[in-house]
Amino acid sequence: MTYHDLKANRRQVLVSVSAGGLTLGFSLAGKAQAQDDAVRPLNAYVSVAPNGVVTITAKNPEVGQGIKTMLPMLIAEELDVAWEVVRIVQADNDPKAFGRQFAGGSMATPLHWDELRRVGAVARAMLIQAAATAWNCGPADCVTAPGEVIHKPSGKKRSYGSLALACASVTPPDPKSLTLKDPKTYRIIGKPMAQYDVEKIVTGQPLFGIDQVRPGMLYASIVKAPVFGAKVASADVEAAKAVKGVKKVIVIDGDPNGLFPTGNIGQGLLPSVAVVADSWWAAKKGRDRLNVKWADHPTQAQSTKSFAEQAAALNAGAPQRNARNDGDVAAALKASAKTVEAAYSYPFLSHANLEPQNCTAEFKDGKLEIWAPTQNPEPGRQLTAKTLGIKPEDITVHMVRGGGGFGRRLANDYMVEAAWVAREAGAPVKLLWTREDDMAHDHYRPGGYHYLKGGVDAQGNLIALQDHFVTFSQNGAIAASAGMPGSEFPARFVPNVKYDVSMIPMAIPTGPLRAPGSNALAFVFQSFIDEMAHAAGADPLAFQIKLLGDQAVVGTPPAAFGAGRMRGVLKAVGEMSGWDTRGKLPKGEGLGVACYYSHQGYFAEVAHVAVAGDGSVKVKKVWVAADVGHTIINPHGALNQVQGSVLDGVSEALHQQITIEGGATQQSNFTDYPLMRIAESFPVEVKFLKTEFPPTGLGEPALPPALPAVTNAIFAATGKRIRSLPITPDMLKA
Repeated sequence: MTYHDLKANRRQVLVSVSAGGLTLGFSLAGKAQAQDDAVRPLNAYVSVAPNGVVTITAKNPEVGQGIKTMLPMLIAEELDVAWEVVRIVQADNDPKAFGRQFAGGSMATPLHWDELRRVGAVARAMLIQAAATAWNCGPADCVTAPGEVIHKPSGKKRSYGSLALACASVTPPDPKSLTLKDPKTYRIIGKPMAQYDVEKIVTGQPLFGIDQVRPGMLYASIVKAPVFGAKVASADVEAAKAVKGVKKVIVIDGDPNGLFPTGNIGQGLLPSVAVVADSWWAAKKGRDRLNVKWADHPTQAQSTKSFAEQAAALNAGAPQRNARNDGDVAAALKASAKTVEAAYSYPFLSHANLEPQNCTAEFKDGKLEIWAPTQNPEPGRQLTAKTLGIKPEDITVHMVRGGGGFGRRLANDYMVEAAWVAREAGAPVKLLWTREDDMAHDHYRPGGYHYLKGGVDAQGNLIALQDHFVTFSQNGAIAASAGMPGSEFPARFVPNVKYDVSMIPMAIPTGPLRAPGSNALAFVFQSFIDEMAHAAGADPLAFQIKLLGDQAVVGTPPAAFGAGRMRGVLKAVGEMSGWDTRGKLPKGEGLGVACYYSHQGYFAEVAHVAVAGDGSVKVKKVWVAADVGHTIINPHGALNQVQGSVLDGVSEALHQQITIEGGATQQSNFTDYPLMRIAESFPVEVKFLKTEFPPTGLGEPALPPALPAVTNAIFAATGKRIRSLPITPDMLKA
């Protein structure tokens, strides 16, 4: 194994040669993170076998967002190989080798667009140099076709496989010195590719966390208090043990800080009882006989009703703090030609990923091995090590595909639980939550309350906006994903803006849900902007474009807002949807428009809805115009993400809410927390605007504007304004 350290740029290429071929490990980080080259994080491993097969290691978790396919496409394109010869394997969690490995924030594309193409370019340059050396010519005399190097003067060819071993003696070039491909020559980037694992998925082959099996493995089911953090008062352990197949019952005291572990999303090890058996069904039957009694807990005083009452009381008093104060809002409201005052609210939400939380763990000789469908493996390893009192380096985390994540698997409570139970059981254990467990012990998208005032002048300009945002706090700080930036649109586009914040103390675990923060704030602000447009007697689409003004960019990084890009998607979606003909729609139907900037993506959406006399809502179609830069790497995956996001957002608007009573979640399954069904789905037409900007991610930014596009369309259809979610027929009955 040889390390080539390009010291001028603090970059490295690891070269390993064996009978199996050549393996290249690339670190293009630009800044050394350790003195020892061997522990400097690598961006990728690429191996070329003698038979020409190229294996690319996917370092980040795959939870359905498509990065296991999309990121290797970048390498394969610049390496110049046929996609058919590419094999993709999932890396284990290894912070020394890879640095941070995670899935979240729609960050895969912006973080890897440049560096992974350069990984492929370096490997291609090394193969060219190996061929040039063999032919005693200069690299300039050589070109590549998929999987081979060609000597231009003579037409001689060498396959990559035949050159792989010779690359051991080639000094890698500085990645920044290489000229990347002209996009016009792309054979892979920009071409629709099915997800790499699709055959295994549709044929039901073992792939997901729930599919893991270990020799001698037992199964575990774990019960926790309905009231968050409550301790076990008593449990009928003997009754559970009497069930055939039950091997052990473990009463877990839990971590005193398990509800809100420092530095982690979600929960740690909470008070609970685990039943371990030779089948999961036996474990579940044993659990059902535990008859656990739970100790009283302060969280029992919390309820959805009390939260709403506290929010109203806080709004009646002075705000606790100010987040933004531009101009003189009070004077501007007084001088406005028309004013609007409205209260908006949205509920807590569950992630409801289809694969419930699960983890397989094996503890042996003081070392722990874990198979987890996690989005965030290293914090899970650290939390597990701290909880079990062992060294992090004694824990190996194998990342397996997750059946949906949406932010839920950024937390690793199920990992800690499986590890604890496996150690106590003395055997490999697969822990599997029930759907009811998953619903009752999520880290929820927090609810919130907004009390808004707005004013327009005689010319129809939005000149004043005030929002008193009542949110939630945990241990004195704003709860996870419950904040609002002071730059929240339309701040910076309105001369007089005042954002105030008050907080309700709470002990319910919260965390990021797809497009965190934005998924709720877009509903509030884009709905209220629509209200202001109607107050001004203006076309809502034209009002949005006018509000953005003439500047290309407002603000400075990292809070810069591309007003020109947003105008572009608004104009595009207006054309796509036939916005100007909306007056010809039948009675009870309407179009609504909304736009939003989230996760570096600019999106505008128009929804067409029909509202029946009984108040039921039918979404007939949604149009989406998106600006995520100059390149769509995998159009198949991109379309999947946008359409899925829109359907997800509309499902939230129409159906979903978590309510709390007596400190416990009232919903338990898809019967009382329904997701959109196939019969309710609708066409989603998507247009990607090609702009000059680097490409950005697509897992989240299409979701936020979907909700207000629907609620604004409902107003256009009925004249009734939706200010709280979810939308129910009672709100809209004729």
